[in-house]
Amino acid sequence: MKATLIALAAAGFVSGANMRLFDALLPTVADDFGVVPTVASVVVTAFALAYGLFQLVHGPLGDRVGKLKIVAGATFIAAAMSLATVFVTSLTGLAVLRFLTGIGAGGMIPLALAWIGDNTPYEKRQTTLARFLGVVLLGNILGPAMGGLLAELLSWRAVFAVFSLLFLSVGIVLVVQQRRSPAPPPAGEPRPGVVRSYIDVLRDPWVRTVLATVAIEGALFYGAFAYTGAFLKAKFDLAYSTIGAIIAAFGVGGVLYSLAVRWLVRRLGEAGLVIGGGFILLACYLLLPWLPAWQPIALVLARRGIGLYMVHNTIHTRSTEMAPKARGTALALHAFFMFSGQALGVLICGVLIRVLNYEWTYVLAGLGLAALGVIFRRRILRHAEQARLDRA
Repeated sequence: MKATLIALAAAGFVSGANMRLFDALLPTVADDFGVVPTVASVVVTAFALAYGLFQLVHGPLGDRVGKLKIVAGATFIAAAMSLATVFVTSLTGLAVLRFLTGIGAGGMIPLALAWIGDNTPYEKRQTTLARFLGVVLLGNILGPAMGGLLAELLSWRAVFAVFSLLFLSVGIVLVVQQRRSPAPPPAGEPRPGVVRSYIDVLRDPWVRTVLATVAIEGALFYGAFAYTGAFLKAKFDLAYSTIGAIIAAFGVGGVLYSLAVRWLVRRLGEAGLVIGGGFILLACYLLLPWLPAWQPIALVLARRGIGLYMVHNTIHTRSTEMAPKARGTALALHAFFMFSGQALGVLICGVLIRVLNYEWTYVLAGLGLAALGVIFRRRILRHAEQARLDRA
């Protein structure tokens, strides 16, 4: 089991790093194809859309075929598409390949989490999940830095050659582990069909509230965040390696949150985390575009990481309890709505940046996230009160 867990963690690391590559690469890719970053952002939208959409396929498929088998297959898809990206000759072709890469990358982290749940005793599960997600977050941190450095030293195409090799290596290890520990035959009561399961979960108004919240969060935060590298390049003309290192500070903020989460939950509770995180994000988005120098931006991004995970971790926790009898379906919907929101947000923020500018787009995103925190806090308190009344 330990070897399999390490292999899954490696898949999570590479998938997490791949997810955030274009935070640093977007400006250089835009230059290479002779377009502005807001047009080149279609590659970010394509990846996020595929990543979210195919969650609805990977979850049920993993339950039926075997989670390790699907994760291994997903790594091979991502490896092949990353290799093809090295030779792409048009922005349209790059967008298509990023969509196909997103299909593969989207099958790794959620099914790895499901495998850990299947194979880890409950008393050890929280620690194991936290360590796994810490590795994924480390990939989020190092992805922009790695991409920026390789783009600076070689080219942005070299980045995808490296990731193709990484995906392929992890996939081979997972195939070996899967053959050593094949999935057991399914047991228990027969489950309803996939479509029926989704319909049953979505009937609950609270489920729809949580899913709408995570979709809006994804659109507001990641829609604006996708242009951070382009903003830094346009305003300060920094080297791509420097841009990648600055953006990595966001992930450092997430790690700091994970270290302090037990204390924060005890002090603030879920409602306090949501509204506190929303106003931290508002402060960061108000401050970022008007900083006169680039050096303090890393600190702002680190604080932005803390604020985001205060909100997102609460939403994620609530998502695990949306439908206790159908958690796999519920979490697939969580991922679908989050990444669909992200894909839509990148498009909307691209339009806003062209019509307004970076500064006012960031202001609007910050105001939206603060309002979301206030509204979701009220919904959490109302839902808790309703649950108390139902138990009485």
